[in-house]
Amino acid sequence: MTAWTDDELSRIEGADELEISPLDGNGKPGKATTIWVVRDGDDLYVRAYRGRGGVWFRAATAHHEGRISSGGVTKHVSLSEADDPALGERLDAAYRSKYGHYSAAYLDPMVAENARDATLRLLPR
Repeated sequence: MTAWTDDELSRIEGADELEISPLDGNGKPGKATTIWVVRDGDDLYVRAYRGRGGVWFRAATAHHEGRISSGGVTKHVSLSEADDPALGERLDAAYRSKYGHYSAAYLDPMVAENARDATLRLLPR
């Protein structure tokens, strides 16, 4: 695994959205889904709005690999499930800070337990 560069972190953090394409069993990217992304230190995280049952989340966790594009950065990534309660609280705060200008109809589900249980860390490959 490699680490994110400062430039990549800044560019992705500064973007409102990220496109994620989970890889299938043959290493081919599936359909891209547009989602929100937040940063915690030197790590990037995404959540599934519909929780663990969401189509893109199920595809992403089948092989734990994907391709992302955001802020002019395109990378292949490994996807690691994140379930630390303290991290969940920090990510809730990050989502509220970054996306607080959106309606509660969009933001509230992203900080609900359903989405918190469907959090993935993006690890560059």
